[in-house]
Amino acid sequence: MTAAAPLAPILAPERDCALCPRLQDYRAANRTAHPDWHNAPVPSFGRADARVLVVGLAPGVRGANRTGRPFTGDFAGVLLYSTLPRFGLATGSYSAATDDELGLNDCRVTNAVRCVPPGNLPTTKEIAACNPFLAAELAAMPGLRGILALGLVAHKAVLKAKGLKASHAVFRHGALHDLPDGLVLCDSYHVSRLNTNTGRLTEAMFHDAVGALLVRIGPAPAA
Repeated sequence: MTAAAPLAPILAPERDCALCPRLQDYRAANRTAHPDWHNAPVPSFGRADARVLVVGLAPGVRGANRTGRPFTGDFAGVLLYSTLPRFGLATGSYSAATDDELGLNDCRVTNAVRCVPPGNLPTTKEIAACNPFLAAELAAMPGLRGILALGLVAHKAVLKAKGLKASHAVFRHGALHDLPDGLVLCDSYHVSRLNTNTGRLTEAMFHDAVGALLVRIGPAPAA
């Protein structure tokens, strides 16, 4: 049997990316205050040949900006990384640190914006400036079948990265959207502390969304 060709490197922002001056300044301030933190664009987590891509908003200042792994070290990671193993998308346990034993199976996790924004809110220009990296990610995942967008910003960023207008698909928790290229976009409210504490997003609601996406894209092909 012929071995599969190696995956090409995926375009990602440089450590000192200067596309967004406000984020660059905030990153520099955090490096001064916390020199032992990651304080750089946060790379995606998981294999590029995965069938499922989870897209969040942006790194949290004391979460991924500190640890260097998406959704790791802040409250948002608790629901996400406790859910993925339930559906066979991860193994091991999550302990809010990169030296835990969590591993992803057929799943990859990234953010619409790779650098931490002040107040956890990127601007429209910052989201647009980072979008080419998301577009490159989507294009470089040969086995991709389903995308789980956590929140409206991620939903819109995915559509833009695929060259689609925002009006192509309306965000609604649990909605499944068939994209022109055959991918399935699934919407979920973000797994943030605010959403879970207020009951806007419950564990059952999140499980239902993930489960619906996996049913729609079907099982992985036999090896």
